[in-house]
Amino acid sequence: MFDTLAVLGTGLIGASILRAAKARGLARRLVAWDIRADASGHCLENGWAHEAPQALAEAVREADLVVIATPADTVGELAGRISAHLKHGALVTDAGSTKGHAARIAHAAMPAYAFYVGAHPMAGSEKNGPGAARAELFEGRACFITPMAGRTDEDAALRVGEFWAALGARPVTASPDDHDEIVAHVSHLPHAAAAALACTLANHPDSWRECAGGGLRDTTRVAGGDVEIWRAILMENRHEVVRAIGAFERELVALREALESNDSTRLCEMLERGKAWRDGFPA
Repeated sequence: MFDTLAVLGTGLIGASILRAAKARGLARRLVAWDIRADASGHCLENGWAHEAPQALAEAVREADLVVIATPADTVGELAGRISAHLKHGALVTDAGSTKGHAARIAHAAMPAYAFYVGAHPMAGSEKNGPGAARAELFEGRACFITPMAGRTDEDAALRVGEFWAALGARPVTASPDDHDEIVAHVSHLPHAAAAALACTLANHPDSWRECAGGGLRDTTRVAGGDVEIWRAILMENRHEVVRAIGAFERELVALREALESNDSTRLCEMLERGKAWRDGFPA
């Protein structure tokens, strides 16, 4: 699809993009860059990248497509840093978990001869770093493509969507602001809830953990994610996350009130509603 693909940020997502692109033959030349030379070097040593320059300008200079796979609150700033070094016709996309603020900065930073299209693959793990990368990470996963009205080139958006589809993802189109509202509920709230539950249990003896079944492990799994990455995500999307937490709080209060009032009927209604929603996931 491209002669040269450059990936900036070689943690789990960035390294997985390189692995997937290499496995699927999506670019003749793969370039890895990371502020940590050992991370980009890991991709080079494992054959997922052909080059791993330390200079950011060198990493993007010949790239037909640049994917910014750094923490959410650095995407806009990094787009600004590379803007002067992009070739004519270059595409820039990202994998950031928030879009509204970052998209406005990235669009403003782009020169007239290059094109930015926001993206966010709904894929990841509580593990991080290039050592956790998998070529199949994006297989069957939704990937938001987030064109900004009046700013995003339609052909560029189409090509970026084709790229993510070639990695195995399912492109889903949404505006940057709509994206942030959706993921605040389906991704950021679950992480916040898991972290709060783990914090609640952290106030009790560690030995209680040994008494838990698989349900607790499943419910708190995402709380084991990288703290700095999730700090950036939650702070960057804090307004939408606060609204999502408010809705969650109302449901928790309703459940507590059903228990306090010994209202078995109301409790069953809530449990049935939750079960029906959960059962909607494909088997």
